Amino acid sequence: MMDTSETPSALPESTLDAPETEQAPESSGEGTSPPAPTKVSRLWREWIRPFLIILAIVGSFRSAFADWNDVPTGSMIPTIVEGDRIFVNKVAYSLRVPFTKMHLTRWNAPERGDIVVFFSPDEDKRLVKRVIGLPGDQIELRQNHLVVNSERVRYEPIEDLGVDVGSSQRLHHARFEKETLGEVEHPITLSPFQSSLSSFGALTVPEGHYFMMGDNRDNSRDSRYFGFVDQKLIVGQAVAVAFSLDRTQGFKPRWKRSFTKLN
Repeated sequence: MMDTSETPSALPESTLDAPETEQAPESSGEGTSPPAPTKVSRLWREWIRPFLIILAIVGSFRSAFADWNDVPTGSMIPTIVEGDRIFVNKVAYSLRVPFTKMHLTRWNAPERGDIVVFFSPDEDKRLVKRVIGLPGDQIELRQNHLVVNSERVRYEPIEDLGVDVGSSQRLHHARFEKETLGEVEHPITLSPFQSSLSSFGALTVPEGHYFMMGDNRDNSRDSRYFGFVDQKLIVGQAVAVAFSLDRTQGFKPRWKRSFTKLN
């Protein structure tokens, strides 16, 4: 075995006599520092990029799983009033690709009496209404009273509504009734001095579609006007009022309406 501890032999004279040449310093990397980040790169790394990541995560969650929507109209009075911010469960019926209307899978279907958020078939606007007719149902309306599958829906007058519906002048001559759709009991608003389509003959809901109506029967643009709603257009189920602001009273909070379940 070679002994690596031997000292090297003397160099030949020709090597000793050769003129010395200046050698470039070795770049070991020690003692050198990377260029200082610019203000723009530091702003991007420390603030903009994290904010965009958080925004993408929150946006995806709101688009596919749950969201809250402001209600600007009174078509669902007295259940939902102007200024309510409602919580929408977007996975109540299916799972969608975020930021699209494409459904990945379905595990449930809307039931009669559910309050749902959907895109209107004609204007592509997001609306909130109640499911009245299921696929295959036969629907009639006689003086604002429903007949479903040849059976009259039960109605009872309501003397004391017991909820805050705001200070809208349109409700001064309105009356309220309790409507029973299957197992769901809920109030509706009837306004005798407002013109609406209060009666129509028997309509059969096609497969994969639903018939929607607002609880404020004389002040709601719903399936009576734009027709049946394709199941693909349903966004989710409205399940609660997160909070409510009275716009006619300087956006005064309606504490009694906030954090209440919808039915």
